[in-house]
Amino acid sequence: MRLAAAAEGGTPFAPRTTRASIVAMPDRTAPQPAPSAASLREAALAHLARFAATEASLARVLARRVDRWERNGGDPQAAGAARAAIAGIVRDLAALGAVNDAAFAASRARRLALAGASRRAVAAHLAARGVRADIARAADPDSEERDYAAALAYARRRRIGPFGRAGDPGTDGRLKELAKLARAGFSRAVAERVLATDPEAAEALLLAARRA
Repeated sequence: MRLAAAAEGGTPFAPRTTRASIVAMPDRTAPQPAPSAASLREAALAHLARFAATEASLARVLARRVDRWERNGGDPQAAGAARAAIAGIVRDLAALGAVNDAAFAASRARRLALAGASRRAVAAHLAARGVRADIARAADPDSEERDYAAALAYARRRRIGPFGRAGDPGTDGRLKELAKLARAGFSRAVAERVLATDPEAAEALLLAARRA
């Protein structure tokens, strides 16, 4: 009879919900276990396996993980205990060499310099990631030659100076190019030197910098 009613356009009967099917349904509202030191350490190692990080940025990643758990109904007291464990976890991983601010700073500083970042820009980038000022200075020491090579890379990317249009840009054009280099963090002396560089010499210097 039920099948006939459905075939004739009647309202089909919904399948009966049994006690067994109710028991089998997962409880999506059940709170997840509180983050433990062990689970946070595993999360830290998983993050480091995928991303370069500093001690400060790793601590922020773990803190956000705890924050999400608390927002989803976690106990505030347990969340506080988990946050208190983060500093020790990061410190232990740093002692093991799993996270290394000096290595991160050196690698990031070189990459940014080759892309045309001034020392000032690199210092700001590293500071935003929690690298101490002394570590940042050691990773990217003060050197006019370093900034000169980075300024050439910047000029090439922006197509100014030796990489601009052929011909004299004129006084106004030159001032605009100097202003662009200044805003990027390069000194007037470095900017003047870049604009005075021959195009072929500029290309050779950039190639040497990438090979260094």
